[in-house]
Amino acid sequence: MTGATILGGIAGPDLSPEERAFFRAANPWGFILFGRNIDTPERLRRLTAELRESVGRNAPVLIDQEGGRVQRLRAPHWTEFPPPLDQAAKGERAIWLQYRLLGQELHEMGIDCNCAPGLDIAYPETHPFLRNRCFGTDAATVTRMGRAAAEGLLAAGVLPVMKHLPGHGRAHVDSHHDLPQIDTSLAELDQTDFAPFRALSDLPLAMTCHIRLTALDEAPATASAPAIRLIRERIGFDGLLMTDDIGMKALSGTAGERAAAAIRAGCDIVLSCNESIAEMEAIVAASGDLTPEAARRADAALAARRSPEPADLAALRAELAALGGIA
Repeated sequence: MTGATILGGIAGPDLSPEERAFFRAANPWGFILFGRNIDTPERLRRLTAELRESVGRNAPVLIDQEGGRVQRLRAPHWTEFPPPLDQAAKGERAIWLQYRLLGQELHEMGIDCNCAPGLDIAYPETHPFLRNRCFGTDAATVTRMGRAAAEGLLAAGVLPVMKHLPGHGRAHVDSHHDLPQIDTSLAELDQTDFAPFRALSDLPLAMTCHIRLTALDEAPATASAPAIRLIRERIGFDGLLMTDDIGMKALSGTAGERAAAAIRAGCDIVLSCNESIAEMEAIVAASGDLTPEAARRADAALAARRSPEPADLAALRAELAALGGIA
């Protein structure tokens, strides 16, 4: 059976024998890579191939490649793109071009899922860790730009993962370090924060956020059954729902307790980014295998994978450069 996990605790740019043996036994649904795993293109292609070999199937390999600060593949081997908020000021075409081109670079490395687009709305109070990663300051703009980004990735043969449901933009604090609390009414959130996610609810993959919506309950959304129900019913997302990084400090408890709480709340898959093998073992045990419903969603997501559409990449790059869209 396939584990209900996406694992990323790979120490460096090469897969060690211990890591390979662990992944073979754990059989996670997928993997996620970070800057510590990126060296040369040849080394990266070898790593993605060896990860898939470790589980004996074409498992998805994810990354966070947005542009700006959140960009794991960087110069000199890959293109430097500006932050989403800066690029969005140049229009939908610039966003589509950015994600079409960065998606191509990912696909060529064997990376077929990107944790983007971020559909959070940038508010005056949005914490700096997130603000320029947003596409705009209102729901309509974020929706248009988010759709352009998703379509660009799909055209490049990369599955988009929209984030962070049900909306992180109003958070005053960084959920990597603290649990944000949002006191806005659900009626207002319906018209604002939830709207881009509802508009893009046809996408195959999405990620939760570790924020507390006081209109629902006291738990972080990732571990809140009412919040997951809201994502499914009020927002209308029926795709594969993964947690944000289970190791972030907005959550409490051991690694295994966090994973169990997320699965119990209704998340399909637990995302572990920086844990040791011992911690990942606890997460794997607590997460269990994909439920039949999660397996259905996972199969539907992977069925959306396709080869990149034919394109004159040099012409697309020149067009984006002319718009001032390459950092």
